Amino acid sequence: MTQSQFLFLWLSSFAFILACRMLPALALRGRPLSPRVTEALGYIPPAAFAALVANDLLSPTMFEAGIWPGLMPIVAAGVVVLVAWRTRSMLWCCVSGVAAYVLLSLI
Repeated sequence: MTQSQFLFLWLSSFAFILACRMLPALALRGRPLSPRVTEALGYIPPAAFAALVANDLLSPTMFEAGIWPGLMPIVAAGVVVLVAWRTRSMLWCCVSGVAAYVLLSLI
């Protein structure tokens, strides 16, 4: 690939991505969104975070080393879910997740 081809590809990709991100914002500027749309957009960050977490927890080869090493991250994540539900604190979620994983790895 020549430098000019690369530059054309990069600039066209940049323009397309910029248009996809900016055109909706410019088209909706000054207009209120309906409550249903606002509610639906509120589900995007938790869904994206859940996808990232699920990608790290679940893999096709998670049980190759045995059942317990494959289940340890899932059990630790369950502990984090319980702590999050009770405390709603990111600090306690992080502390409990690390502590649970360390304690489970000692078993």
